[in-house]
Amino acid sequence: MLQYLVFSFPFSFWHMFSLYLARWQCLGLVNWQLYLDLQGRAVEKSGGLRSSFLKATTTTFHHAINESEKASYVAHINNYLAEDKFLKDFLPIDPATDALFDLAKDGVLLCKLINVAVPGTIDERAINTKKVLNPWERNENHTLCLNSAKAIGCTVVNIGTQDLVEARPHLVLGLISQIIKIQLLADLNLKKTPQLVELVDDSQEVEELLSLAPEKVLLKWMNFHLKKAGYQKQVTNFSTDLKDGEAYAHLLNALAPEHSTHSTLDAKDPTERANKVLEMAEKLDCKRYLTPKDIVEGSPNLNLAFVAQIFHHRNGLTDSKTTTFAEMMTDDAETSREERCFRFWMNSLGATTYVNNVFEDVRNGYVMLEIVDKIFPGTVNWKQANKPPIKMPFKQVENCNQVIQIGRNLNFSLVNVAGNDIVAGNKKLIIAFLWQLMRFSILQLLKNLRTHSQGKEITDADILNWANNKVKKAGRTSQMESFKDKSLSSGIFFLELLSAVEPRVVNWGLVTKGETDEDKKLNATYIISVARKLGCSIFLLPEDVIEVSQKMMLTLTASIMYWSLQQQEAASDDGEISDEIFVEGRENETGLSGETSDVAVDSES
Repeated sequence: MLQYLVFSFPFSFWHMFSLYLARWQCLGLVNWQLYLDLQGRAVEKSGGLRSSFLKATTTTFHHAINESEKASYVAHINNYLAEDKFLKDFLPIDPATDALFDLAKDGVLLCKLINVAVPGTIDERAINTKKVLNPWERNENHTLCLNSAKAIGCTVVNIGTQDLVEARPHLVLGLISQIIKIQLLADLNLKKTPQLVELVDDSQEVEELLSLAPEKVLLKWMNFHLKKAGYQKQVTNFSTDLKDGEAYAHLLNALAPEHSTHSTLDAKDPTERANKVLEMAEKLDCKRYLTPKDIVEGSPNLNLAFVAQIFHHRNGLTDSKTTTFAEMMTDDAETSREERCFRFWMNSLGATTYVNNVFEDVRNGYVMLEIVDKIFPGTVNWKQANKPPIKMPFKQVENCNQVIQIGRNLNFSLVNVAGNDIVAGNKKLIIAFLWQLMRFSILQLLKNLRTHSQGKEITDADILNWANNKVKKAGRTSQMESFKDKSLSSGIFFLELLSAVEPRVVNWGLVTKGETDEDKKLNATYIISVARKLGCSIFLLPEDVIEVSQKMMLTLTASIMYWSLQQQEAASDDGEISDEIFVEGRENETGLSGETSDVAVDSES
């Protein structure tokens, strides 16, 4: 009978069927190998299609692996995760084998590494950590990993869960490289290390420093000390400019005069000098991310890691200017969180320009045009766009004017706003515009689902009513009156909503009543990880749930709704699902959509 089913049902059936089989396997009711064999035969008959996390390996190109980088990343993992309760049974990893890739296949390692880079990103209670995981559980871990990686600033546009399930070496190493880089460069900004203000002379240069990528700040720091040490050359990269080891020798002599020696500079052979540089760095307790050979060959990733380690152990900066700088940092906590959210969301879209600081990077208008074009292809007139570097202010205004005009064409609320306001770095207006852009893109995703092919506009009220109805139908009692309902701070409603769309995903034994601040924090952290584990691409923080940030509550609910409707669509033979998912409860929408979404942008307010 099962063999008959394999060849009779349309392929969309297999996506959902595989999910149910995962649950049945936990009860010992199904043999996965039999299922995979049968599905493989169905794949052959259907022309080679296969569900996203059970498809066969399709790699046809061999990508070269940098063994030095691999060894360095393995050493990093062995060092930082040695005491992890789950992974300690698998560590240390031997860099000479493929053990790294084998261990990465179940997703636990990558999730743990993300938490090392940015502590608290993933609620580890949401990670599936059994010794043997079924395909569903592995896919959940990799989905959690990728969505969390996006939420800390990794670019994962060309990486899918199947790539991680198969542990494709170049993609796994590429992701690990990004995660480690984020960890090593975490303090290369003025908020974390205000002493960096010593690198600049005036407020204008401080603004420029704020907009620099962390690796550029690291180069600026290195050149600052090299200039003081009398080194005449300018280091512009972490590759060719460091091959001879001279810059390293001068830098370490300046930062650690107690270990200073002329023998390093006197060495004629670059490899010998590189070896002496590493010996000196070890006296500062810097982790050896690279070998003398890596320095001589100019390995950019490993040199960057090495310089970052030197910075962490001895940055050589003082507090002389930090008081003056502190007066310039006036962002409140909510504004900082919103900037972080929009920055990571913008970077997740895969635009060419990487955003390091929203308020600074959008001022020339170009990155805004890139983001708009990613969301609404064809809306930007690139013939009228000015590419960076843009030295003339009026060219920046031209870009920003086009951004504003596109916003008006999309019916954004932009009262008395012009391109000059973005060029001037008006934070309130920039946040308001980006919020409308994010919200509009979410609503378009929902509208474009085949389940809503009638072309009806989706409103905030539709999202709220869908969520309330979903929870009610699941037999739960929680409801939310609006996206600023203070009862949402407990987290119970969102956990019930997540359980309603996928009953197995919430472990109620881990859920608190959400009455104390500590319990609210536990629930909020769990909500975010569970949503990402399902497949929701979200960029909020636990504080946004606890404080009931209206914008973030809408995006969280809409993301869960989008995921749920996608699953229903995949399970449908013809993509037609009852329109009740959108229109139930619309009698209550009067005034609600406007209350939530009418973020007016008024330059005079």
